[in-house]
Amino acid sequence: MSKETSKFLSYVLRHAPDAIGITLDRQGWVDIDTLLAAALRSGTAIDRVTLDEIVATSDKKRFTLSPDGSRIRAAQGHSVEVTLDLAPCKPPPILFHGTAIHAVPAILANGLRPGARNHVHLSSEAETARRVGRRHGKPAVLTVAAQSMWQAGTHFYRADNGVWLVGHVPPAYLGRFEEP
Repeated sequence: MSKETSKFLSYVLRHAPDAIGITLDRQGWVDIDTLLAAALRSGTAIDRVTLDEIVATSDKKRFTLSPDGSRIRAAQGHSVEVTLDLAPCKPPPILFHGTAIHAVPAILANGLRPGARNHVHLSSEAETARRVGRRHGKPAVLTVAAQSMWQAGTHFYRADNGVWLVGHVPPAYLGRFEEP
């Protein structure tokens, strides 16, 4: 799998479909033939075999194919306006968020906000959150009292790749994860 091709697909399907002249539908889907043709016109040649390999082998399962295999979308992480049409679902008692240690004081004071994305991303595993945090510097893992938020009326969604999504996490539901 080409890491560069996977990054290109993430960029186009999450943040900038217009960069190659495609339009995502309301749920973030685009016809695969349209995507491949537009990618080629923009200078990135991707064939269907390579695309299928990227979808199948992506460790983060970033992409979802439609049941008939004719369309593709990013599973989560969008900064463009899409509605993934995920049903709200009850989260586990605790979820985790990885960040850089230097960001922790501001997050604990203000809560977790999605920034340029549509949702805050949470993990059901501390180690996954630690890997995410490592991308931003020295990692820190925060806990989210997800079930308490759910009971208070907050909607959680689970993306096709298992990432938990929520609009915002207020400071009262955050804590620092301590290794056992």
